Amino acid sequence: MPITGVYFIPSNPNASTALATVTERLHTALAEEPTLVGRWFLEHKLMRDTPSCLPASTPQQRQAQPRYMQFLSLSYHANHGFICTSEPTPTNPPPPTAAAAPPTTAGASSGSPSSSSLTSSSSAAGPMVMTTVPLASSSTLFHHFGYACQPFWCHRHTVTVPGGVVYDVGDFRVRVGDVRQTQPAARIRGTVVEIEWRGPSLVSSIASQALLAKKMGPSPYAATATVDEEADGDSGIDMSFFPDGVEEADVDAEYAASAALIRDFWARLGIEGAREAILVPDVGREVKEQLRWLKAHGMQRESEEKRERQPDEDPDPTAGVDSARQFMEIFRFNR
Repeated sequence: MPITGVYFIPSNPNASTALATVTERLHTALAEEPTLVGRWFLEHKLMRDTPSCLPASTPQQRQAQPRYMQFLSLSYHANHGFICTSEPTPTNPPPPTAAAAPPTTAGASSGSPSSSSLTSSSSAAGPMVMTTVPLASSSTLFHHFGYACQPFWCHRHTVTVPGGVVYDVGDFRVRVGDVRQTQPAARIRGTVVEIEWRGPSLVSSIASQALLAKKMGPSPYAATATVDEEADGDSGIDMSFFPDGVEEADVDAEYAASAALIRDFWARLGIEGAREAILVPDVGREVKEQLRWLKAHGMQRESEEKRERQPDEDPDPTAGVDSARQFMEIFRFNR
């Protein structure tokens, strides 16, 4: 599971995007020469709950946060689609107290000048729940909520990156493309850039070890050790100490260190006016779950006769969840 950061440079409907500038800076502002390695695309659909027609009966109702449901597909994680939705609001939420600490936002402690740009989006959405489903099921579920649940959920917009470009630049993989809104009206929204750290990574090692261990026995995650087609099988991390020598704090430190490398890479491009999504809420959640699973089960392997493998089972249902969270944070567009 690679560590990534996503940057979005908005543009006016009738103005040119930053795509040409980003591409030019990749070739001129860096010491390494970028190598074109392929194409990519995505589609993102945003739904929001429909406000009640009834007047609010309590102050808590008037202050209710909007709820969102987001559907995302990424071409480089083609086995599944991503669905993220707001957590249900408690029926009887505890009253606020004067001593309560203000909520923190993603990236607030990182010192990044761009972190504040996501404050309103994160706080407005509230806690979100991520899941993955087969890609065909994702489309079916979207149509279900769009028609059968239309009184409760409203389709706000659909955006796509129809023809993105992928570059390898040293230890980084960069995906860049223009974001086009297709519904409710066709327009250009801006340019999105995903920067993926592909150097030695403890996070990728944990994910690889978990897949390997679960290949050899029953697993809630995967039936084979196949990983994303773009993933590097050699993480560069010595796993001889694993898993007893690794704690969740080490995972957090790995994300923070990789985020610093990604931010430094972006700073070298010298592009201003971008919104950043990195270290967003729940980033690394699945990796920590895999670490806990490994600590509980170790590398115990069952015999070939005891393995049960479903031929159509997703080899890695959690692949890409961190990237999906970042794209979804960006594509809410403060709606």
